[in-house]
Amino acid sequence: MSGLTLYFSHTSPYVRKVMVLAHEAGLVEQMEIVIGSGTPLESGGAPIEANPLGKVPTLARADGSAIYDSRVICQYLDARASAGLYPDGQRRWDALTLEATADGILDAALLMVYETRLRPEDIRFAPFVEGQWEKIDRALDVIEARWMAYLAGPLCIGQIALGCALGYLDLRHAPRDWRATRPALAQWDARFAARESMRATQPPAA
Repeated sequence: MSGLTLYFSHTSPYVRKVMVLAHEAGLVEQMEIVIGSGTPLESGGAPIEANPLGKVPTLARADGSAIYDSRVICQYLDARASAGLYPDGQRRWDALTLEATADGILDAALLMVYETRLRPEDIRFAPFVEGQWEKIDRALDVIEARWMAYLAGPLCIGQIALGCALGYLDLRHAPRDWRATRPALAQWDARFAARESMRATQPPAA
């Protein structure tokens, strides 16, 4: 072991992003995986000693220090392995922008889940849920219209983040059918989801 401990949840798309990158970078065997997660209402098994925010993923290192969130951990692991998943030049900024877009999709999708799973039914606010989906809809439309040529390029963190975001939409918001009006993105996702790293990190259908 290399002294790396990853606090993990099977259904967290942010954890999945870290795990996909770790698979692509050849680092999975160097990490001890510890289940630890909670919700905004209950910290549960969240790694609050390592991360005061109580969120996963959190990566604890041999010296006792921890790094978080998924964007920081991914850059750390990429640098550790010299994996090259953060390109140079203009393509780097494109990769980071695509990652930010994918993470924004996840943020909105997770807020939708919290609204329906954590808030009592009598005080749920449907327009808030639809407002979050509108963000997702807009982002996916832009990716379909402007990003397909980039997605056809070499593997990078932007593609990993997007693949995990689309997987989370399938897991939690499948009835919304994001593929219906985005055939190019749907075809890309089918190919990307077939990667060994994506298959190895497929979340349970729970």
